[in-house]
Amino acid sequence: MSYLFKKIALGGTFEVIHKGHVRLLNEAYSISKLVVIGLSSDALTRRLGKAHPVRRFNERLIQLKSFLNKRGWLSRTEIVELNDPYGPTISDPEIEAIIVSEETLDRAFEINEIRNDKGLRSLAICVVKLVLAENGKPISTTRIYRGEIDREGRLINPSG
Repeated sequence: MSYLFKKIALGGTFEVIHKGHVRLLNEAYSISKLVVIGLSSDALTRRLGKAHPVRRFNERLIQLKSFLNKRGWLSRTEIVELNDPYGPTISDPEIEAIIVSEETLDRAFEINEIRNDKGLRSLAICVVKLVLAENGKPISTTRIYRGEIDREGRLINPSG
């Protein structure tokens, strides 16, 4: 199979793998031979101040690997622990692109500025539209934890 990129990167906490994550990952694996996934460390998730509980890194790693394995993607994956929002994207010259959602697009621009300052070429930026729930609002782990929606974006209590 022919891919647009040899190596693409993305990052996240992956506390709950929901329909938005699935879209992001589907896109990444459809356009790149190798996908580098930065998985937020426990320290980084604390610094980010998530509005929902976050399981320990190893638990999220096991869940992510299981998800990727079921889709046949694990052999095309490199998972790295993120201790900052950038990970290998600011230092690895082999990474050709970054895949982000609309809400994390600014971080991709910031990464390219850092790469340019280091003499590395800019990454191609692939933006994936946010996946909306039934009520037209973005699917998010926070909304899932609040009991508003499920992983697929279906309203849990539409009348309430």
